[in-house]
Amino acid sequence: MSSAMVQRADERVHLNYGWLTARHSFPFAGNFDHAAYAHGLLLVNNDDIIEADSGFDTHPHRDTEIVTWVLSGSLVHQDSAGHSGVIHRGLAQRMSAGSGILHSERNDRWRADGSRVTDPVHLVQMWIPPDASGVTPSYQELDINSELDAGGLITLASGMPAHRGESAISLHNKHAALHVARLGPGSSITLPDAPYVHGFIARGTVDVEGIGLLGPGDSLRLAGTGGHHVAGIDNAEILVWEMHASVN
Repeated sequence: MSSAMVQRADERVHLNYGWLTARHSFPFAGNFDHAAYAHGLLLVNNDDIIEADSGFDTHPHRDTEIVTWVLSGSLVHQDSAGHSGVIHRGLAQRMSAGSGILHSERNDRWRADGSRVTDPVHLVQMWIPPDASGVTPSYQELDINSELDAGGLITLASGMPAHRGESAISLHNKHAALHVARLGPGSSITLPDAPYVHGFIARGTVDVEGIGLLGPGDSLRLAGTGGHHVAGIDNAEILVWEMHASVN
C-alpha cells in the first residue's frame, strides 16, 4: 500500500536548553526503541542549533550509522578511535559507531588569530542501523560543495551497490542512500522511486508534485511510491533518504 505523509516543521518536538535548540522529526530523548518510530531505515532526523562554546560532551554510541550535515557554522568532532574534524557547510560526515565508540561534538572552534568563533552552528543529524553489528568503528568526510553547485540530486552517502561508482561517503547498510540538492527558482529534481523515501527541507521552499509547498523544517515520508518532481520556489536545500528496506 502506498502512502505519503507530510510532517510540518511546527509538528516536530521542540526543545530549548539555552545552549541547544533541538527539533526532532522522530522521538529521540529518553530510553525507548527508536525502530518503533522509524520511517524505513531512518531512526533519527534531528535539526539542531548549538550556541558557541557549547555542545555535546563525550558520550557513547554503538551499532549506528550517524551522518551529520551542517547548514551553517562549524562543528568540531573528536572520538575515541582517534578521528577528529571540523564539519562545515557542504562537508558531509559519517561516523560508524560499530562495536562501540565515544565522541564529542562541540561548537568551540578557534580562528587562526586566536579568537573564538561566536556564531551558532546549525546542523541536521541522521541515524540509520548498520547491516551487521559489531563492525570496527570508522569515520569519513566528504566535501561536495562543487557537485551541489552544479545542480541536481547528489548522492552524499550510500551503501547501495548501485551508487558504488559515485563519489560518496560509504554506509554500512546496502539498502540505503542519502542524497542532497540545492534548488533555486526554476530548478528541479526527481525523488527516487523506492519503497521508502524521506525528504527533509533544510532551507527554503519547494513545490512537490502531488503534495504541494513544503518549507524549512517540513518533511515528506513516502512509502510504496516515489518519482515525485520537486521544484525550487526560492533558494532551497533538501535532504533525501532512499531506502529499500525497513526496520519494522
